[in-house]
Amino acid sequence: MEKDLLLSTLQEGELRLEGQFVYGSNYTFMVTSTYQDQSLKAVYKPQRGEQPLWDFPGQSLAHREVAAYLVSEALGWDLVPGTAFRAEGAPMGAGSVQVFIPHNPEYHYFTFTEADKRNFPRVMLFDLLINNADRKGGHLLIDPEGSLKLIDQGLCFHVEDKLRTVLWDHAGEAIPPELLVDAARFSAALEPESPLYRTLQAHLQVDEIDALRDRAETLLAKGIFPNPPEDRRAYPWPLV
Repeated sequence: MEKDLLLSTLQEGELRLEGQFVYGSNYTFMVTSTYQDQSLKAVYKPQRGEQPLWDFPGQSLAHREVAAYLVSEALGWDLVPGTAFRAEGAPMGAGSVQVFIPHNPEYHYFTFTEADKRNFPRVMLFDLLINNADRKGGHLLIDPEGSLKLIDQGLCFHVEDKLRTVLWDHAGEAIPPELLVDAARFSAALEPESPLYRTLQAHLQVDEIDALRDRAETLLAKGIFPNPPEDRRAYPWPLV
């Protein structure tokens, strides 16, 4: 489905509940969204189903899911499935709606072949940029076309360093030059009042966007993937 139509289907389509994902602390549902005779399966995360967290603002995770998609698109990496914020017309109120990726749940970070690990540097840089506090192994999926997709980016974009991830494979290594080129272009596009900056303001606080730009500039200046921190927990739990 063409990307503009896909996003319109997520944002404006009629949503029909199909079931609930029972694993996880927040309410998550499978839905079918139908728009102009087009239908697709999607994952719906209502704000009212988000459990309170001490370190993230209340009812902000759905917006962070959308912001992660916008960052992936701005980088040109196509890592995050199409994601939109649904303010109206959703069964349980406002929330994020993301294209569902059919996948084998037993095939993930810990079971990938070497061929499917080739994009790990890109994922590592993406998670460093968005400051992902919960990159579990099961959040990396291979879609039916063989492309790597990332899900569950709700715990991201904190202004403090919160990175917790299973992906430390390339720690201490130089960031590939082609990824630095993309990161530099992304950083330049994040100037205050730029179109990308204003788009992200609908989903993140200003200090969170500024921190995102600062992380990009720091990574560009150092050019190296950091090592796991020793002064705090560096891995999520559970790992999958």
